[in-house]
Amino acid sequence: MSRRERQIRTQIHQVVDACLFAVSFWIAYALRDNPQVIAWLSLDPIPPDVLGNVVWLYFPVVVAGPLILESQGFYDRPAPGPRRDIFWPLFKGCFITTIGLVLVMYTLHFISPRVVMMFFGVISFILIYLKEELVRWALRSKFGQSQYQRRFILIGTHNEIARLKHELKLKSDASIEVVGELSLGETPVQQLAHMLHEHSVSGVIISARHTYFEQVEIAIKTCELEGVEAWLVADFFGTQISRARFDELLGHPLLVFRTAPETSWQGVAKQCMDFIGALFLLISLSWLFVILAILIKLTSPGPVFFRQQRSGLNGSPFTLYKFRTMVTNAEQFKSELEAMNEMSGPVFKVTNDPRITPIGKWLRRYSLDELPQLYNVLRTEMSLVGPRPLPVDEVKRFDNLAHRRRLSVKPGLTCLWQISGRNQISDFKDWVRLDLEYIDNWSLWLDLKILVRTIPAVLIGTGAK
Repeated sequence: MSRRERQIRTQIHQVVDACLFAVSFWIAYALRDNPQVIAWLSLDPIPPDVLGNVVWLYFPVVVAGPLILESQGFYDRPAPGPRRDIFWPLFKGCFITTIGLVLVMYTLHFISPRVVMMFFGVISFILIYLKEELVRWALRSKFGQSQYQRRFILIGTHNEIARLKHELKLKSDASIEVVGELSLGETPVQQLAHMLHEHSVSGVIISARHTYFEQVEIAIKTCELEGVEAWLVADFFGTQISRARFDELLGHPLLVFRTAPETSWQGVAKQCMDFIGALFLLISLSWLFVILAILIKLTSPGPVFFRQQRSGLNGSPFTLYKFRTMVTNAEQFKSELEAMNEMSGPVFKVTNDPRITPIGKWLRRYSLDELPQLYNVLRTEMSLVGPRPLPVDEVKRFDNLAHRRRLSVKPGLTCLWQISGRNQISDFKDWVRLDLEYIDNWSLWLDLKILVRTIPAVLIGTGAK
């Protein structure tokens, strides 16, 4: 995991831990004020004027708690590391935070029951430890590993590749999975493009030091064309590639050549917006799902849902869900309709497709057939906004490697192509141009604008095929 990604992960944990410290303090006060607890421990009731002091103590709890944990090295360990790396720093952090609160109360002459502080220390330790166990379980699950791990190809001389693999093993960095190696001087660097397609990688780590600069440049340009991150382990490399960023990996200076949006708080907010938006729409539109399913079932024989393998992030295949709008044997007749294809390039589009059912035409006109893809968004396979996912076989027919850069971000339910009069676009190059324009100018604000513009486009059925 690169330094920037570690920083983002640490900041997320610190925000969550701050909230857990605040919740722990509230629970501790509520327990101390509970009549049954007061009777059980033979305590005196809390005076009414103490509540104001408790409220003022929330600020140092929320601010100081995560900072004290950080000072104890709580956030410096590997994410799925051993439990002993969690227990002791967490115990020390909660203990110091509790003692610090007692000292603050004594210094400022705040009147607050001492039992509240004892409850707070124990409860905060339990809640944060349970959070860590939940994260640990999630990361070790099959689904968690698919989201946490990033697949890389190592490029360099034989000795440099061996050194990198050894250091990765020593650091126990579970976020990096090496799926391929390309040894400079032994394997032609032109093989890299084939390896990128075969392994659906997240990035390429290049360690060439001061040798094979020409081949390294070819490798970086190949990654640039396809929208795959290139991590160059080098002190300096003179090249003219846009958006080069300095980072660090295993203590080595790193140049990241990126043509897709980098890890940022905006990216985290986008993921939250995707999950919350998809969950809200699935729940609120559940009645519409039932009605459409009944209509499809009553008007044509066959299943309600259509499933197809599409190319997702970095070309990884996933199962896309749609309401079925065609006859059940539609794929068998596709070859017979190739002459009617209205879109240049590898994509197949026909306005009056004879395979579409009567209810399917209506579903497509208002893009209602796309609603089941909210489930794909919930599974983190898609985003609300992003390039539309293409079938795996169409992606394999790309004749221009630069077109694969549209795979460098998650596919989406809607995109610039959807709201830019897609029925007027007949050249696949124009479609890709809009997708790359979105990638190059991405921001959370752009996503929101596309979502807002999608609503009238769907309601009036413009641009649907």
